[in-house]
Parts: sequence; C-alpha cells; structure tokens
Amino acid sequence: MNTFIQAHAGDANWQIALGACWAQLRHQLQDGLKPNLGWCYLTDHYTQAAGNIMDALRERMPGVHWVGTVGVGVAAEAVEYFDEPGMVLMLADLPAGSFKLFSSPSPLEPGADGFEAFTALVHADGGAADLPAQLKTLSGKTTTGYLFGGLSSARNQPLLFADEVLLGGVSGVAFGPEVSILSRVTQGCQPIGPQRTITRAEGNYLVTLDNGRALDCVLADLGLPEDTPDPELRQDLSQTLAGLITPGEDVSTQPGQFGTNTEVRHLLGVGRKAGVLVVAEQMQAGMQLAFCKRNAEAARADLLRIVADVRAKAEAAGGIRGALYISCSGRGGPHFGHRNAEFQMVSEGLGPVPLVGFFAGGEIARHHLYGYTGVLTVFTGGA
Repeated sequence: MNTFIQAHAGDANWQIALGACWAQLRHQLQDGLKPNLGWCYLTDHYTQAAGNIMDALRERMPGVHWVGTVGVGVAAEAVEYFDEPGMVLMLADLPAGSFKLFSSPSPLEPGADGFEAFTALVHADGGAADLPAQLKTLSGKTTTGYLFGGLSSARNQPLLFADEVLLGGVSGVAFGPEVSILSRVTQGCQPIGPQRTITRAEGNYLVTLDNGRALDCVLADLGLPEDTPDPELRQDLSQTLAGLITPGEDVSTQPGQFGTNTEVRHLLGVGRKAGVLVVAEQMQAGMQLAFCKRNAEAARADLLRIVADVRAKAEAAGGIRGALYISCSGRGGPHFGHRNAEFQMVSEGLGPVPLVGFFAGGEIARHHLYGYTGVLTVFTGGA
C-alpha cells in the first residue's frame, strides 16, 4: 500500500479546482490509509482564497496537518501550472510522532514531547529579516543539519502554510529519524571561467580576485576587450552570474561543473574606474568565485543525473514513497524548451510515484539559499 497520494487541478474558481483535487484523493484513499501530513502548493492566482482553501482542507481532513506556500508556479507529476491558476496537494501517512510543524518567531524550539528533528522542510518569505542567519540557526537545531525547501515566489503576498495561513516569516515541518529521505541539489548554471579566490571584498563590493581587479577578471572570462563600450558591458554583465563557495565547503572535481554548495548570485553593477563589481551577496576574502551563465543544456544533463542517482539509491533503501521537487521560478518548462519539460524529466526519471512541488523565489538546501537550482527530495521506504 502506498502511503503517499497526490492530486492537482487548475481552474479560475478555486472551489472547482479543490473539488477536482478532492475527487482524485478520494479515489486513491485505501482501507487502512490514514494521512496525517499534507502539502498544499498554490499559484498566486489563489492568494486571496488561501484562507478559504485551508479552512476547506481542514474541514474535509481534520486529522491532517498542512504545510505549503504560494508561488508563481506549482506542479505535480509531469504537469506544471505556471502563471495560471493551479493547486497541488500531497498526503502522507507517517508514523505517529515522526514529524513536527514549526513557524516563526521561534521555530523548532525544544519541547517536552522529546521530539528529535533529523531534517526539516522549510518554506520562507524572501523578505524575512536576516533569512540566511535564520536558516543557519534552524539547520543547527536538526541532527543532520540538512534543510530542504524554498521561498514563496508569489507576486502579491508571500503566504506560508503551517496549520494556518502565515503572512511571511519562516515555517515548515521537521522530520524525525523514522522518516527516511534522500535529497539532492541540481545546478542551473555552468562556469565560463576558472575558479578564482576573492582576495578583497567589502560587503557587496567585489574588489579583487586573485589579487587582480574584479572587472579585469570578468572581462577576461567573458572574452571582452578592456575598451568594451558601457552599453555592451552592462548587457553582458546582466547575463552573467557569480558562483560563490564559502571556505571549507565542497567543490566540484569536474571541470565545467559546480559543486553542490555553490551559491549563484546576480551581478548588480560595476564601477568601471575602480574596477569593482557589485554582487547580490555579502562576500569575504578567501571565498571562491567562478563567473557563470545559465545554460539549459547543462541544467538538463545535471537534472537527469541527480534524478537517476536519487532513484538508484532510493531503490536500494526500499523504494520511493513520495517526492518533492522545488525549482527556481527562473527555470521551469520554458527554460528547458517546452511547457512541462522540467517536471516531465523528474517524473519520468523517478517513475510512477507521487510527485509535487513549486517554483520558488530561492531554493534551500542544507543551510544555504540558492538561485537557479532545483532541490529534489524523496521519501524512501525506510519508514
């Protein structure tokens, strides 16, 4: 008996979409299946109705705890609802006491119940105060240090769900050792130059790389002459990203690939006279950096690689019961050539298992906040 089931639908009327999802779930409910945890991901077309949707879900399934968020796109199986009304639900029957919901301002505080958090699914508002520090603190409250999740990408109100509708902050669900998971990050960018060492940085200002001016380094990696006109330079830099690796983190051993802990950030500006670049991240001397560009072919190959890896390891651990895939809102089907392409690859690669997810404003893995990545997490047969 499968202990995970999922449903999805899209309609301008949320009640029709929810009714269609409920009909799908009811058809899959089996004798003995008693779901106690549910995921609900909505596109931001349903933001105003989110409270009503959560009320209806609790009324229909009073024994289920619900987590989720709102984004520009959601998906289930091989279907993506992007920039259109969409709702995806997943239900799981997990061992009693094997999970615990949390939310700001005191997430995952120790309780009297003796619950031990091994890992945690995190949903967050990208505008939450000091979010990187919050993620690091939250990671430290889990035994493995491993978080997975993403930021709401709603264009109106970044809502989160944790047994109620939350106006931002950080929330999610922690899992105990009884819930076995496998999780991997896939990068959506490819380095265009060598890995360099930041030798001077002041906050967001990247001053020198390998003791040379940052601007000179990016020009060399892009193959641009020093006298490139300002309009052309700004255009090229707007399409270039910085892949950052903190000292002590793992790095890729393969040329032309990033390691799993590379955080990709935009270049926000340039000081031509001083040769300084402005990066959308606080930096420090000693960090590693490689300039990169989004590359659909490399992203496709890396996605297929991690899906195959996860499936093989999950089969050795008893099989996949359910899967969660969170991708960047800048990816999705169009980035891979056609509508639904990204989730089609994930769904086909994993096989016929319940799969849901959403397109995020930033992706979370370990205590890192990523961009242009996908985070695939599967629940294996170990629980």
